[in-house]
Formats: sequence, structure tokens, C-alpha cells
Amino acid sequence: MNAFFTTPLAQADKAIQSSLTHELARQREGIELIASENYVSRAVLEAAGSVLTNKYAEGYPGKRYYNGCAAVDEAETLALDRAKKLFGAAYANVQPHSGSTANQAVFLALLQPGDDILGLDLAHGGHLTHGSPVNMSGKWFKPHFYGVKKDDERIDYDQLAETAHRIKPKLISAGASAYPRIINFNRMAEIAREVGAYFMADIAHIAGLCAVGLHPNPLPLADVVTTTTHKTLRGPRGGMILSRDEALGKKFNSAVFPGVQGGPLMHIVAGKAVAFGEALTPGYKTYIQGVVDNCKAMAKGMTDNGLRLVSGGTDNHLCLLDLRPQALTGDVVTDLLEHAGITANKNMVPFDTQPPQKTSGVRVGSAAGTTRGFTESDFHQIGSWIAEITHAAKAGNGEATAHKVKAEVARLCEKYPLYQGL
Repeated sequence: MNAFFTTPLAQADKAIQSSLTHELARQREGIELIASENYVSRAVLEAAGSVLTNKYAEGYPGKRYYNGCAAVDEAETLALDRAKKLFGAAYANVQPHSGSTANQAVFLALLQPGDDILGLDLAHGGHLTHGSPVNMSGKWFKPHFYGVKKDDERIDYDQLAETAHRIKPKLISAGASAYPRIINFNRMAEIAREVGAYFMADIAHIAGLCAVGLHPNPLPLADVVTTTTHKTLRGPRGGMILSRDEALGKKFNSAVFPGVQGGPLMHIVAGKAVAFGEALTPGYKTYIQGVVDNCKAMAKGMTDNGLRLVSGGTDNHLCLLDLRPQALTGDVVTDLLEHAGITANKNMVPFDTQPPQKTSGVRVGSAAGTTRGFTESDFHQIGSWIAEITHAAKAGNGEATAHKVKAEVARLCEKYPLYQGL
């Protein structure tokens, strides 16, 4: 017997096994509030850790550059069919390694270096790949930005329209990484048509909501839709491109391979197929409704206890805590939350005066906790804990309060076991 094929990780590499054990304990013992994270099913874990990791499969089903691709063709075809059914798309590409790679492929397919693009300002909740000067999208293309209004901190569609008519961009992008409200895809599509721009909707954060009708689905309106496959979709980390235009789809296929990627990660593609199948079940809509309801409950737990949220609340899976009334920074509060067993991330708020390394905000989300089984009551309590720790930080006794809350967090987590048997 060849030990190479039979020796488990615990024996083969104790250092890495220790890292995995450490991370599993962190996930089991703490509350995950990072809005871009979730827990995948045991089935997705198995697919992502399967023998498909061994297979090179450059190209697309039925048109591979290597032989021996019958099984991976089956898996990718399942992923494509399920993705199209889930979102009502005519075209899908499930090979992008990430949402960022999916966006890069779309830009490669539709734009020329130096073209004008218009996206949501990163400091107002946008994403790096929508034109940030530190990203390829801002280095290779000429970025312009729209933002939110100061009075209600919601997207200023009039400013968007004025900017679009003035600069005539080649592409307008919708989507965000820290925007807690419904996005008006209809208005954005109308503006794009008026100026002759491509309309790209990046639904990485809200894909699960769009799939079940709890947020408008941009597929009927946008020329192209990109998304990650984790976050609210609860799949493995990866990306995807969708469109109602099969002719454009051919351009996107070429942009993904050979444009920006070589061989796809077939074990991850299989994991995507599993997750899409899960999302097509009736229980998934119930789950997403829980995500939305739980986020509102967490938001109420914070506002009931004197905290301010950007735009006053949430319509989706995330909310953004504004720490400026407490004169605190996001890095300080997220570190204290982590000491209490609550994982969140510091985040810019609109019109922030703090640098990105500090920020004046904290972003929190409900997707992972809802997967775990937390109820609205639990999430209201979590919001209250965030408020308690924030006020304690302002008063100078944040560490002691975090230590106290950690014991309460542990008791809550014990009620909702995670990955039994791993």
C-alpha cells in the first residue's frame, strides 16, 4: 500500500493540521459577523476537498484542451445549468476564481485601456474592483465615482445621472461591499441606456437575496452580472459571470480563459454546483428571509442601545455601524469585539475622515449566524453586546466588558454546534 494515498493530514503535516484545528475551534466558539463570510454545508466541503483538485481542465465542457475531462464536464455542466436556473440567466461562466477575477474578465471583454468607467465610491460602500486607484480597474481604466447623499446616506442617483451624462462612460457598475439598502437597478439601467454605456451589476453580497426575490434581480436589466459564490450564496469561495446575452457570453468566456485564467479549479466548480443545488430548494428562500429578518433584529439591538447606523438601518444582510458619535475608530472596536468572541471588520463610512487602516465604522452581517441557526432574539442580543462593548470602549473599560461578554457569547455558541464530527 502506498502511504502517499493513505496517510491522513494529522500524520502527514501536524503543523497544518494544528492550523485547521485552531480555525475550526475559532468558528465553533465565536460569532461570525463578517458580512462577506458564511459557513458552507458538509456537502460543499466534501466537493471542494475532492479528487477533482487533481484534474486540469483548460477550456469549457466539450471543448477542453486536455483529455480525461468527462467527469469534470459533468460537474461544470451541472453548475452552469443550476446557476442559469437560479438567476434566470441565458449564459453563465462558473470558472472565475473570485468575484474580483470575474470583474476583471468583464472589463477585459468590454473595455479598452483608458476607457471611462463609473462606479460607487469605495469610501461610500463600493468595491476595490469598481475603479479604486489602487486596483487594476483604476490603473488600467479612467475611473469616475458616484456616492451617497449626506442627508440619508443612500445612493444619489441624480448625481450618478449627471456624472454619466457629462463623462459618457463606457461602463457603469452597480453593487457594493458595504451598502445596507436596496439598489435601484431600474434607474441605473435607464441611465446606462441614455448614455450608451454597458451596465454591469456586481451582486456579490446580495446574490442570495436576488436569487429568491428579496432584492431586485438585475438580470433582466444588466448587460452582465458578476458575483461571488460564497457570502449569501453559501458556496465555496469563488466567482461567476451571468448574462441574458449569449453573444456577450462568448466574449466573457474568452476573457476568463485564456484572458485572465488558465485551468479552472474543478473541485471548487463542483462545490459551486452543490451550493447552487442547495439554493434551488424551498428551504433556501426561508434561509434568506431569516438572513434579512435577523439583520434587522441585530440593527435594532444596536439602535435600541444608542448606536448610530449608516442610513438608519438595513434592507439586506448587513449594516454599518457609525462610530463617529462615540469618537471611536473601527480598528479599536473590532479588536475588542474579537476579544469577546465576535468577529467583524472595520469599514469606512460615508464622508469618513479616518484613514482606511482605522476607519470610523464597523460592518456586520447576518448570513453566517443565520446558517448556524441563530434566531432574531439571538441577533438582537448580539446587537446589544456590540453596543455594550462600544459604550465601554468610550468609557475606557472595553477590555473588561469584552471579557464578560465573551462568556455570554460562549454560552450562545454552545447552543448551536458547528460541523459536528469534523
